[in-house]
Amino acid sequence: MTKIDAFAHILTPKFLAKMEAIDPTILNKFPFMKNKLLTDLDKHLKSIPEDVQQILSFVNLNPEDFTDPKTSAELCRAANEELLETVNGHKDEFPAGVAMVPMNNIDEAINIIDDQVANKDGLAGIQLFTRAMGKTIADPSYHRVFEKMVEIDKPIWLHPVFDQRKPDNNIAFSWEYELTQAMNDIVTSGLYQEFPNMKVIVHHAGAMVPFFSERIKYIMTKENYQDFQKFYVDTAILGNTKALELAFSFFKEDHVVLGTDSPFGIPPAGAIEVIIEAIEKMDITDKQRNKIYKDNITKLAGQ
Repeated sequence: MTKIDAFAHILTPKFLAKMEAIDPTILNKFPFMKNKLLTDLDKHLKSIPEDVQQILSFVNLNPEDFTDPKTSAELCRAANEELLETVNGHKDEFPAGVAMVPMNNIDEAINIIDDQVANKDGLAGIQLFTRAMGKTIADPSYHRVFEKMVEIDKPIWLHPVFDQRKPDNNIAFSWEYELTQAMNDIVTSGLYQEFPNMKVIVHHAGAMVPFFSERIKYIMTKENYQDFQKFYVDTAILGNTKALELAFSFFKEDHVVLGTDSPFGIPPAGAIEVIIEAIEKMDITDKQRNKIYKDNITKLAGQ
């Protein structure tokens, strides 16, 4: 059967060129973004197994971190159009893309959602990050973005970024903490109580939440525990069948989607095969496995 990877990354060349014009050293600051599969579409296409399609989201090179609100909005609009061209030109491989929005310009973020996500086929939702402009993504100043996505009934992809206040950030563990903290902020800020039908897809299988679910159950409120279970999560933890089963048991069968973090994780082309192998070993039914591979994201994102 065709499998849909809900969390695969790209760095489109025109967008990268515009970001390098702002800061010529930008890739040296993020050396993992030098991966050729992000920018070379032909190489990227060759890396995808025949039975896998990918929903593409931008790697975390966010305009608001480098420029003013007006320019950030312009860069996001142009990048989304470039992504849409990529998706529309390769529908067999890329059923959809995920839009970026400028979090230093919330009015324009809302306009972009209206113009490029709500009313255009090909962009299935938006990607937000665990922090924006030095604040948690659950800060009240960002609630309008969540409200708009609920209004148009499309999902939010949640990706980690470092908290720049911390001197000891590292790629192995910091992002998992940041995802967990952002999930906690979303829950405790009452966003799920205000928007019970909100759809948020969390990278890396929900990070620390499944492992510490009993701490959530006994230390936090019943309402909090139930709200944590409203998140959707992907499978991007580089294999590990038992950990995937733990995530599956907490978030339940309708809330887990295939995600690989392609092309990152395992050189040279990512962890697609390793993650699929781990899913195949999960102690679940074929029907449940098919939900992970395709049915859940199809229902969630309309793809």
